[in-house]
Amino acid sequence: MSATPPAAMPEAHELNELGAAELSAAYAARRLSPVEATEAVIAHIARWEPELHALYAYDPERALAAARASEARWQRGAALSPLDGVPLTIKENIATRGTPVPLGTAATELMPAPEDAPPAARLAEAGCVLLAKTTMPDYGMLSSGLSTFHALARNPWDLSKNPGGSSAGAGAAAAAGYGPLHVGTDIGGSIRLPAAWCGVVGLKPSGGRVPIKPPYIGRVAGPMTRTVTDAALMMAALSQPDWRDTTSLPYQPIAWHDLTRAEIGLKGLKIGLLQDAGWGLAPSAGITRAINNAAGLFERAGATIAPMKPFMTPDMAEGIDLFWRVRSALDIGALPAARREKVLPYIRAWAAAGERVDAAALFHGFSQIGALREAAVAACHPFDFVISPVAPVSAFAAEWAGPTNDPATAMHHIAFTLPFNMSEQPAISVPCAHDGAGLPIGLQIIGRRHDDLGVLRLARAFEMLRPADALRPWPRRPAAD
Repeated sequence: MSATPPAAMPEAHELNELGAAELSAAYAARRLSPVEATEAVIAHIARWEPELHALYAYDPERALAAARASEARWQRGAALSPLDGVPLTIKENIATRGTPVPLGTAATELMPAPEDAPPAARLAEAGCVLLAKTTMPDYGMLSSGLSTFHALARNPWDLSKNPGGSSAGAGAAAAAGYGPLHVGTDIGGSIRLPAAWCGVVGLKPSGGRVPIKPPYIGRVAGPMTRTVTDAALMMAALSQPDWRDTTSLPYQPIAWHDLTRAEIGLKGLKIGLLQDAGWGLAPSAGITRAINNAAGLFERAGATIAPMKPFMTPDMAEGIDLFWRVRSALDIGALPAARREKVLPYIRAWAAAGERVDAAALFHGFSQIGALREAAVAACHPFDFVISPVAPVSAFAAEWAGPTNDPATAMHHIAFTLPFNMSEQPAISVPCAHDGAGLPIGLQIIGRRHDDLGVLRLARAFEMLRPADALRPWPRRPAAD
């Protein structure tokens, strides 16, 4: 490809800041090479990663080889997709062939994965340049970057703070500018919570929209990016079918690139405003104010905002928590004693409550998944969309396992996110403000089941409505280069 004219593109050290849509256009116009973009991200990672610890199985040479292959395809006019040559990270619990999957815990026996899981396969087929996997906590059962296998992940906005989890490294990498595309997973908030605390976009798609392996109740994979447009571009690849997910939806050729809601306006939309989840931690005053301000932007743009009553009950939340504790207790109990001792003590303490649960209590706990699903769908039915906080609090101490750091209240911060995993509704976190300490606040937008495109469109509209001064510049590495 031709050399990049100095006036046409950012300086090399800023290429890592470009979004996927910008990179794709630059590749097509031969103003930039996938190799140049990948080299810039690698150089940026070298400056940040010693502090952030966002990456696992990082292989710059492999990434550069993939970038060179992509460059040749663009030169031949044979790009595999608009994402060909765009730098990418994938959460470590999404298998990539040849790389062990530790699940964030030192208790796992490390064996190379035999094949790519569906999200990794789709993005490889699209030609993305895989830089690395991203870190996560033990078994993904924490909203934290705390892990017995990986080094402690930190939040780039404030290195003393937690990026959240369980897609911890993905959130930190996206905010720090490790390229534009990152994939996380979410079973109770694990995409949206770190997206909110790291100030990036995180989409939890409808259940079954993105094929995944192994599937599980409420578990999804989805994009974590700096913009809604890039999240939509990723969905075009991630939503392609894969027979290995026995719970996936029938494939639909959705027009992911069509985000025109942002241009046609919001007049006539009825949006529910949920500020009380009915259980768990109450939102801080600053977060409540930020979500109310977002509601005001939608209202002034023509939407009708209506307060929404809480629908989640403590019995629902505690029942699901108990079911998860039993599941984890069985998994941990099946390990040999030496490996069992390697599991994070916090996780062992949380799971211990599930060790002596009778059948009736277990059945009741499991049944609360269905009860919460019914309640969430019914509560959202009168509205086109619902908005709420993502998290009730701002980012917390990096060394903590969660916002309360107490196994007895381990789930009390997921009251706004958990319902929409159980109901399989699409939900997205979009940056909407910063608190008094400069930490990001996320707005959650929830749609009706299977209306993933509608959620992306409303999120894009919010990006356009959001005042320019609502967000701060992206974080920079504090130490001098």
